[in-house]
Amino acid sequence: MEKGIVYLIPCPIGENSPVDVLPKHTINIIQSLDYFIVENEKTSRNFLRGAEHPKAIRELEFETLNKHTDETKIIEYIQPLSEGKSIGVISEAGCPGVADPGAQVVALAHRKGFQVIPLIGPSSILMALMSSGFSGQSFSFVGYLPKDKKDLKIRIKELESLSKKFKQTQIFIETPFRNNQMLENLKTYCSPTTQISIAANINQKNEIIKTLPISKLRTGQLNIHKIPTVFSIMA
Repeated sequence: MEKGIVYLIPCPIGENSPVDVLPKHTINIIQSLDYFIVENEKTSRNFLRGAEHPKAIRELEFETLNKHTDETKIIEYIQPLSEGKSIGVISEAGCPGVADPGAQVVALAHRKGFQVIPLIGPSSILMALMSSGFSGQSFSFVGYLPKDKKDLKIRIKELESLSKKFKQTQIFIETPFRNNQMLENLKTYCSPTTQISIAANINQKNEIIKTLPISKLRTGQLNIHKIPTVFSIMA
């Protein structure tokens, strides 16, 4: 019996319809699958409806994967692969396995000898880098920065130093309701000559993409509160 395949399914960013932003090949594979490991079942069901899955959504199988999911459960989740059944892994937005618990499924699949295929779709991190004007030859995505003010200051200074030393773009994210506070902190802790790029609501009608020196950042004129945002700096 042939083994099943783990397909990593990118989700549209924001309110875009899957059939409008995903390639036909990706849509075809989504429509062929019956079993999904997902970060959020409700939004994944909506996503599959938007992808025009030919089956009734209630007939599909879902397992929920988040940062609290125990690895023993993940072993159970991928058991269908041994029975020749392929699996689709769906993130909340963007690409599974990138700043996302889907990486746990991928790592386990590799250890068990199953094939993993990433499908084409949007990544807010790469789109933010593309639109920043910063180095695309050397860059680092560092996820979330510390919440504690003292630790945050140290981390920002560290990222500035790394950027300057290696001519490297430093990319990070924040919980959306703390975005405006992050801007204030970057304004306070970064060197005035450091460049910042802000990419908010990427691929949406009201997207905001700005690159400028910290010295010209006017935080009161840029409201990104509760808006999904990717930050990049280049010292």
